[in-house]
Amino acid sequence: MWWIILIAIVVILIIAVIAIYNNLVTLRQRVKNGWSQIDVQLQRRFDLIPNLVETVKGYMTHENETFEKIAELRSAWANANSVDEKALLDNQLSDTLKSIMALAENYPDLKANQNFMSLQQELSNTEDKISYSRQFYNDTVTRYNTKLELFPSNFIASIFHFEAEPLFEVEETAARKNVKVDFNK
Repeated sequence: MWWIILIAIVVILIIAVIAIYNNLVTLRQRVKNGWSQIDVQLQRRFDLIPNLVETVKGYMTHENETFEKIAELRSAWANANSVDEKALLDNQLSDTLKSIMALAENYPDLKANQNFMSLQQELSNTEDKISYSRQFYNDTVTRYNTKLELFPSNFIASIFHFEAEPLFEVEETAARKNVKVDFNK
């Protein structure tokens, strides 16, 4: 009789290990999918930028530093491999795009240009998608990393060498500061 109990315990343990392992694999795949969604949206943004730059170039011939910075970031993006590298480049590109939009304020003809307006809208939509994708990715990574630390899945995770994944974080302190709105200027 005790053999039956022992076999039942072993079978239950094996089923539990398989269930935990499969759950970890599923979460890891969701993390990869989440990063892939961010990557797709960031690539979309990098694909839109040359069109925006060409439209803006006609109006702002003396703003070459901004255009050179964008070209450098596109090249670096193509060579980046990790989440951290791409997050850093994304933050730098966001700052550069803000400067293009700020420069556009000085060129009323550009602001009225239909191509510029259309590209600006596409970029805005892409930024919204990137924001959503980052949130989805970070939520998924948090669930996965939490599962790696919870008992008993932490034992299974260590046995099968599951690694924690990095969150997509804003590196620059300027992005974390409060925005000051002043209507008195």
